[in-house]
Amino acid sequence: MRSLCYVRCVRKLWGSAQASWLFKTPKLHRSVHHKKVMEEEKPWALISEVGEQGYLEEVTDIMKQHFQIICHRDFLQNPHLHGPKIQAMFVWNACPAAEPSMLSLLPSLKVVANGGVGIDHLDVPYITSLGVTVTNTPGVVSDATADIAMGLLLASARKIVQGHQIAVDPKTTHIPQCLMGVEVTGSILGIIGMGDIGYKIAQRSKGFDMKILYHNRSRRSVEDEQAVGASYCQNMDDLLKESDFVMLATNLTPETTGLISHRELSLMKPTATLVNISRGLVVDQDALVKALQCGTIRAAALDVTYPEPLPRDHPLLGLSNVLITPHVGTNTYTTTRRMVQRMVENALAAVKGLSIPNEVKPK
Repeated sequence: MRSLCYVRCVRKLWGSAQASWLFKTPKLHRSVHHKKVMEEEKPWALISEVGEQGYLEEVTDIMKQHFQIICHRDFLQNPHLHGPKIQAMFVWNACPAAEPSMLSLLPSLKVVANGGVGIDHLDVPYITSLGVTVTNTPGVVSDATADIAMGLLLASARKIVQGHQIAVDPKTTHIPQCLMGVEVTGSILGIIGMGDIGYKIAQRSKGFDMKILYHNRSRRSVEDEQAVGASYCQNMDDLLKESDFVMLATNLTPETTGLISHRELSLMKPTATLVNISRGLVVDQDALVKALQCGTIRAAALDVTYPEPLPRDHPLLGLSNVLITPHVGTNTYTTTRRMVQRMVENALAAVKGLSIPNEVKPK
């Protein structure tokens, strides 16, 4: 009764709004405290950085919903303080490097969650020997990568970049008729590596009425082949000899390193174009330079090189029949968010001891 009288007195003196705020303040404090406790309960994750050389600011909210994150640079300020807390490492564009010297600083690490399909930069047997799970993000990258593959093919075939340069050149006074490309519609496309990305490239090329050949470790089902009109080449040499465009969409493995070298390039048509959206090391770049200089093949369109970026004096950069993009196959806002979301889902499952959607097992 006395406390009720007190409340009424306060309301008279301060007014109802101020009084309501006064008596709600403890709830506010409890709410802030609760949020702080929840934040502290989130597992810690190590990331590369936020910004131009790391994650887009727009996607960090996905990680922050479930993890307390620390950037590599901040981590290195005091690794012995932060190291024991880290349970997940998010690897983006091969950073932070999951090397023994780094892993030794992370005694509580449970998962290395890689953004992207390729894990050639990760020593999976070594990492898993430490009791740490490795994951990647297949599927979510396939559409964007297939799109860039077709973009490179079209841009190279129709000399789109050269056309743009002429169109915006202040010295241009007429449009040269010698800017001739090659026909895409009805041409022969040979796809080396018919996984998810390769198959999506085939789906897109069907819209250009291209004849599709493919070479893969294992043959796709008859239904898959019929759906895109693809023919299987058990011998890769046959594909190289027949194709107008050779598309590399294979993973980088010891078997595919240097897969395309002098011999393979010599088998291609002199009018053919090599398109690489896999990994730079799949192609012997010295052999490619020579083939392009000598007219062994017509052109090359590359989203990947080795290293990335190439040294500024590399001969590939000076060739007019080469189109290079800086490994941007997955660079769309939609795909980037999906990749980070999948990384988080994989990492959470590993930290919580649940079934992991995209675990990479050592071979």
